[in-house]
Amino acid sequence: MAENQLGGNQYMVLPEGASRLLGKEAQRTNIAVGYAVASIVKTTLGPKGMDKMLVSELGDIVITNDGATILEEMNVEHPVAKILVEVAKTQDKEVGDGTTSAVIVAGDLLRNAGNLLDQGIPPAAIIKGYEMAKDKALAALKAASNSISIKDHDKLEKIAKISIGSKNIGSDATKNTLVKLAIQAIEQVATNEGDKYVIDKDFIKLEKKEGGSIDDTEFINGVLVDKEMAHPGMPKSVKDAKIALLDVALEIEKTETDAKIEITSPEQMQAFLNQEEKMLKQMVEKVVKSKANVVFVQKGIDDVAQHYLAKAGISAVRRVKKSDIEKLAKATGARMVTSLDDLTTADLGFAGLVEERKISGEQMVFVEKCKHPKSVTIFIRGGTKQTTDEVERAITDVIGALTSAVEGGKYVTGGGSTEIEVAMKLRDAATDIGGREQLAMQSFADALEVIPKSLADSAGMDPIDTLVQLRSKHKSASGKSFGVDVYSNVVADMDKLGVIEPLKVKSQAITSATEATVSILRIDDMISSKGSKPAAGPGGMPPGGMGGMED
Repeated sequence: MAENQLGGNQYMVLPEGASRLLGKEAQRTNIAVGYAVASIVKTTLGPKGMDKMLVSELGDIVITNDGATILEEMNVEHPVAKILVEVAKTQDKEVGDGTTSAVIVAGDLLRNAGNLLDQGIPPAAIIKGYEMAKDKALAALKAASNSISIKDHDKLEKIAKISIGSKNIGSDATKNTLVKLAIQAIEQVATNEGDKYVIDKDFIKLEKKEGGSIDDTEFINGVLVDKEMAHPGMPKSVKDAKIALLDVALEIEKTETDAKIEITSPEQMQAFLNQEEKMLKQMVEKVVKSKANVVFVQKGIDDVAQHYLAKAGISAVRRVKKSDIEKLAKATGARMVTSLDDLTTADLGFAGLVEERKISGEQMVFVEKCKHPKSVTIFIRGGTKQTTDEVERAITDVIGALTSAVEGGKYVTGGGSTEIEVAMKLRDAATDIGGREQLAMQSFADALEVIPKSLADSAGMDPIDTLVQLRSKHKSASGKSFGVDVYSNVVADMDKLGVIEPLKVKSQAITSATEATVSILRIDDMISSKGSKPAAGPGGMPPGGMGGMED
């Protein structure tokens, strides 16, 4: 019960059972929760990062080290935890990779802000210092970047290998195969707009089916539709297919207004049925007239229409998803038609082969060998559902990283080398700033160093010793690209090792982490109108207070 006293009188402000946290208590609780969430995913960073097993209320199991997936599946309750989940979602949506980095940087920014609050520095000064540091960090990142284009196949392959390196999905040979498929897909759907390339990731379809092994994953120069032919009498394989895409039902649809038909004799009933059949036959004749031999329909196909289509030697697939119709249009060059009267030969698309195949006991339609498809499919296979799901997440990350590199046109070195370089630049800039904001900028620099520290920790190296070595290397001009080599457990030149990442991934991670931290630090009052307080403690704070914030 929240009360307010004035002149001896009590006034009810909040409902019975509501809870409220004020001032430093609210800030410290939020910081503790934010750091706790970041700590969960911290151990998953890098090629030697660990996996998490997540079990839902229904018993569904997810095994992954993908930051966005972990946070999404955790089903967190605390509002601050939800903000960090949004950070991961934003990172995943914008660039498709770097979700773990964004969240753990945000966690350390919050922890360091907590230390500054304990020293009596007001939140406004910390926020101002963090925002200044973000701008300088982004400028330093850009200065440290190099150019890349879609023609730099070797560099794109390196970026893809770094993205997929942390995924536990088989041998290096398997990962290399998946990398090649992703690059092939990116190159196929990229469109040149002036002096830059644009890639619509939605036109790279990822279809998965349990069975076989990861090595059976294949690239399809077209679209795979998870449907079967509408009628058993239709051709199961059509070469040099002329494809019609219909957003119209091949059946007699109900009238929009309620209608009543009175039939008083068997002859009238037969005439009615004959008229229906005639209308359906006319629909099929319009398809035949267009010279299409394969039809994909977004809506239904009547049994009678199926019969006439099969009799005409036309293969048809019904109730195809709108997204698949759009992909088929991009792949085959066909135009989606909303009226059969408008269907002409000019609306048809082409595919070298349309074939129905049985995969793991289920029928699927392969539309492949398209001439210049701007929509392609990667068909993912694996022994279990968990395996295919993780491969899908891995390829999604790789496609995101490659898209960011091609569209952004810049890359930086990985292995924590860029974070160390930016942190050193921030410390130099902080000395020129002065005031309390100087301490916030230094704390921002410390937070960025959580990336190389976490990489070193997951590889079994001493994080402090590694950090000291990296700082020493980065003092010289020739050491700017030195980072953590997790495979050899040493500090090494990432540029020579080919450990590179898209600039957009790094800059988005810093931007998202800073914005989330600032929004959390601005909160000094938490009001919950729920009927009871969370069992974990005030405001959902984990038991043990802030004790879990020490490394």
